[in-house]
Amino acid sequence: MLKRILLTLAALLVLIAVLAGAKLKQFMDMAAAGESMVMPPTVIAASEASYQDWEVSLNAVGSLEAVQGVTVTADNPGRVAEIAFTAGADVEAGAVLIKQDISSEQAQLRAAAASVELAQANLTRLTELFKKKVASQAELDASQASYKQAVAQADTIRTSIEKKTIKAPFAGRLGIRLVNLGQDLATGGAIVSLQAVDPIYVNFSLPQQDMAKLKPGLSVRVRSDAAPGKVFEGKVTAINPEVDSSTRSLSVQATLANPDKQLLPGMFASVAVVMSDVKRVLAVPVTAVAYATYGDSIFVVTEKKDEKTGETSLVAQQQFVRLGKARGDFVSVEAGINEGDQVVSSGVFKLQNGAAVSINNSAMPEFSANPQLEDN
Repeated sequence: MLKRILLTLAALLVLIAVLAGAKLKQFMDMAAAGESMVMPPTVIAASEASYQDWEVSLNAVGSLEAVQGVTVTADNPGRVAEIAFTAGADVEAGAVLIKQDISSEQAQLRAAAASVELAQANLTRLTELFKKKVASQAELDASQASYKQAVAQADTIRTSIEKKTIKAPFAGRLGIRLVNLGQDLATGGAIVSLQAVDPIYVNFSLPQQDMAKLKPGLSVRVRSDAAPGKVFEGKVTAINPEVDSSTRSLSVQATLANPDKQLLPGMFASVAVVMSDVKRVLAVPVTAVAYATYGDSIFVVTEKKDEKTGETSLVAQQQFVRLGKARGDFVSVEAGINEGDQVVSSGVFKLQNGAAVSINNSAMPEFSANPQLEDN
């Protein structure tokens, strides 16, 4: 019995040893195959790092302001008798906006005109009497004064009547109507907003260290989300002669042409003051940069020679770089790569240092320093 048990155990041990050997051979074969297997190169797009001349600009966020803008108000109290404008319309200087009731002033003017006629008749009569030595100089002076007072009183009433016909003080675009027919307006009562928006001002601030670079006449480019993809050209027209003591910034004003009236007072806009000089920078596409907290890097395509076969292949070498300013689809590189280096501009996320690569630029997008947005 014991002999049979020992033989069974021996047979089991032999079977286990055979199975373990077979599995070990399989693992060794797989390891050998893995060592001999070569991963295919990663397909990427590459472009050459090259120098570009970039214009120097001072950038800020500005606020638009009308060259002339007021809320038209009533000079004298009175009831609205006629509304002669349409809300939102463009008007010329001197266009009638509203007329107030002038019936009482017209009655006063008739009385004043009668007083002028009487005073003029008295003055004529006293003048003749004075020539005949019948009237005294004092009586003549009093008659002249009475006539002038009557004329002045009539002129005052006429002026009051004229002021009750309220006109546009300058050409511009009207806002929302703030009065109604029959409404009693007090002195200073608001009627409508009037804004002259062509041309239009843009006000912005720059740090005090930029003061030496600023001067009237510099070109300005303005962009607003109210007009996507459009650039408004203008000139610096005024520079504040004092620096804000709380922000240490300098207030600047530029004037822009706005023929289509796409820019309105109160809007904010991106402002770029273009300097007269240019800066030469080494630029690469923004997509070539692998951004990381420990440092930004760029993959440079280089040739690597196989010591065994003597064949050469392309590999991507990771280079840590110091970046400068960005413009459009490009970013400037201040250190880390050289002019003429082939940098990976597409497919960076798939790479690691020393990875084999294959260049295919057929699907590479066109990069521009001044890309234009297109409306779909």
